[in-house]
Amino acid sequence: MTYSVKETFLTVQGEGGQAGRPAVFLRFAGCNLWNGLERDRVAAVCSFCDTDFVGVDGDGGGKFADAEVLADHVASMWRGRAGDPMLVVCTGGEPLLQLDAALIAALKARGFDIAVETNGTVAAPDGIDWICVSPKAEALVVQKTGAELKLVYPQAAAMPDRFEHLAFDRFWLQPMDGPDQVANTAAALDYCLSHPKWRLSVQTHKYIGVR
Repeated sequence: MTYSVKETFLTVQGEGGQAGRPAVFLRFAGCNLWNGLERDRVAAVCSFCDTDFVGVDGDGGGKFADAEVLADHVASMWRGRAGDPMLVVCTGGEPLLQLDAALIAALKARGFDIAVETNGTVAAPDGIDWICVSPKAEALVVQKTGAELKLVYPQAAAMPDRFEHLAFDRFWLQPMDGPDQVANTAAALDYCLSHPKWRLSVQTHKYIGVR
């Protein structure tokens, strides 16, 4: 298949259980909960998204003819030494609309551990090493297992008790960004203190000024 990629870049993971780990971020274009156009934001299932995933015009973005070509492109971003642990974070938009068995195999062949950040509405294929599900509003969660569930908080239609029975290794509350971030952070912290199954997730990449 042809893959549509918004951008590809080397950075460190900024949030969740792998925060601080160097990784190539592979951001796919497109999402099934919002088309990414501001005029349609208010009607979107996920109306608070802070990521540009429209088109293929970002740094390292483009159309890639097959899995081998895209995997080579991802590998070209890596700067570590031979034998160092390698990580690619597949994100979006919604990466599971495009991440498939062929690309997983191609990335594995080049030595990458594969992480995915998904809204959970699409079942993950086999071979992914780290699954992070971030539920959105009333969208049905199909992917019910993984390394971590990271819930942007607060969402009136997606409160923590709706998800805490699912089979994830870690449960994170991440304060919703935007004009109410200070209040949202205080609310998330207070919830974690009263419900210690949940941990506070902070978007450290925004504090240190990296993507």
